[in-house]
Amino acid sequence: MPGAATSHRRFRELSGNIDDFIRGKPEVVRLALVCLLAEGHLLIEDVPGVAKTSLAKAIARSVAGAQVRRIQFTPDLLPSDVTGVQVYDQASGRFEFRQGPVFANILLGDEINRASPKTQSALLEVMAEHQVTVDGVAHPVPHPFLCIATQNPVEHQGTYALPEAQLDRFLMRITIGYPEELADEVSIVADGLARRRPEELKPVIELAELRKTISDLRNLHVSPKLQAYVATITRATRRHPDVRLGVSPRGSIALATAAQAYAASMGREFVTADDVKAVAVPVLSHRLLLTSDARFQRRAPEAIVTEILAGVPVPRAAEGP
Repeated sequence: MPGAATSHRRFRELSGNIDDFIRGKPEVVRLALVCLLAEGHLLIEDVPGVAKTSLAKAIARSVAGAQVRRIQFTPDLLPSDVTGVQVYDQASGRFEFRQGPVFANILLGDEINRASPKTQSALLEVMAEHQVTVDGVAHPVPHPFLCIATQNPVEHQGTYALPEAQLDRFLMRITIGYPEELADEVSIVADGLARRRPEELKPVIELAELRKTISDLRNLHVSPKLQAYVATITRATRRHPDVRLGVSPRGSIALATAAQAYAASMGREFVTADDVKAVAVPVLSHRLLLTSDARFQRRAPEAIVTEILAGVPVPRAAEGP
């Protein structure tokens, strides 16, 4: 693939920059950047205080020239506060569209599930079609457009569950978790004492380079056998006895495109079954609706995806172009 080495170098520059701030979570950073390069949207779900917003800010600060906007979602936020509003201009005697914060390359949606379902649904069109329609006129958002949203677990007070249609628009849902090593938490404490902030990170790639990398990754080879492997996995979610609603074809496409970006992050010019497995849980688990019995038994969607991966045969000779 032309530009594969360049794409891999840019990925290393981005990950190295962010790893320097998000301590001890290299695989979390890798998945977040895979989402960026696959031009998908990222949902970070975890308890307060584990650097969800800091990760989103670190990604945004690493791209020079990118338009970055932030929305702090609250219960009183209106849809027009997100997408924009028509404003009457007395001088011209006409209504003019005033763009909302979604008109950006990187949109940081902090605590998205604290907004009402009506406001959450304001993001449905722009996340799927990269445009906002107001009074019958479509307004395209800048390219690339990435929404990085954070949310607290739904059982926390003051939260609204995201609708299934919106969850399906996120390429991945990931968690960060607590630091695993004492040394990492000591480094986090030291950064906190030094008042170190993600806004201090220096950009490592230009917006034009990011656009070129995204474009190059679309040509990364996915063999017909690997495409069938992806479809077999997602179809298996629809037949699983613990799943009421399985993964849609949009989820199949998401799994394939995420595997492309993951392969590039590993420096390969083609997708392997291991790439598909590496992204399957964060790409598919939030798209599953479990049966009431499965929820009662506290079955986790992540465990079901892992179970399906173990049961689907890996195709042979599915890796090279």
